[in-house]
Formats: sequence, C-alpha cells, structure tokens
Amino acid sequence: MIMRGLAKLARGDATGLTEFSGDKEAFSASLAPLIAFPLVGAAITTLSGDWKVALIGLLSRLCAVLALPLIIYEFSRFFGKTSLWLRTATALNWCFWLVLPAIFLAALLGSILAQTGLPLIHAEKVVLGVVALYLLWNRWFVLKMGLQLNIWRAFLVLAASLAATGLFAVLPWAAGMPAPSLDFASLP
Repeated sequence: MIMRGLAKLARGDATGLTEFSGDKEAFSASLAPLIAFPLVGAAITTLSGDWKVALIGLLSRLCAVLALPLIIYEFSRFFGKTSLWLRTATALNWCFWLVLPAIFLAALLGSILAQTGLPLIHAEKVVLGVVALYLLWNRWFVLKMGLQLNIWRAFLVLAASLAATGLFAVLPWAAGMPAPSLDFASLP
C-alpha cells in the first residue's frame, strides 16, 4: 500500500493519500526510518571520536524530522482540519523516500545533458534544480490535497515547514559547530 501510495503521489494523483493510514501506528512506522538514519550517523560519528558533534547533529536532525508533523498539526488545527493531519504527516514522511528515484533520474538526465555538450557543472545545476523543484512541488501537493487546503494556504504551510526544518538542520553548523568528519579511516 505504501509503495502504491508513493507512486500515485509522485505523479500527482491525490488518491494516493488513501493508501496511507491515519492512525498512530502508521505514523510511527513512517517516522522509524527517518529517526534510524540519524541514529546510525551519530553512532558512526561517535566511533570516529566526535561524540559532541554526533550528539548535536543527532538532536538537530531529530528536531528537523519531528518539526514537520508538528507544523502540520498546528496548521491543521488553525485551519480546522485536525482530522486530516495524521494521514497527511504519515504520507509526507514516506514521501521523503521519493528523493532516491528522483536523484537516480536526475543522474540519468544529467548524463544525457553532458553527452549533448552541456558542461558537467551546468548539467549538475540544472538537474539538481529540477529535483529540488519537483520535491518542493510534491510536498506542496501532499499538503494541499492531504489537508484539503487552497493553493495559498498550502504554500504557507510549505514555507513554514521548510523554514523550521531548515533551521533545525542548519543552526548547529551556522553557530560554529564543526561538520561531522567523513573520514572513515579512523573507525575501529
């Protein structure tokens, strides 16, 4: 059901929302992988000796992951759509995984553009821009259809969600915290 719902939402079919349950168990299942990956990343960073960076990175990523459902809930409450928030949040959590096929298709498109003579750096910028716009559109579409909002209210929720998740994701590093080391040679 999840894959069918993702496929429908990926191509702009609002009936994909019906493939997602609006109960707490489905929501928890959609959060599990989004929390597991930051935990694994923090464990790897800790093994390399940067436990402070690992802890701060983990907390900032968890806040970023949990900010989206919180924002969806608050806006759904504000707009009188609280019965729709859990299914919408669940669908959006699963829609995070659309980034993987989008990047695969972007790599294919970038390769084609580079083969036609476009410099590689420009091809990368074009395809990354297309992927970013698609993923923004997808989030907006799910918010609009899931919470049954008009275009502008969906844009408002989208902007608030991007601002909050971006803030949590970037704030530690903007405040001077060093980025986690990607040197895996130091791992035991």
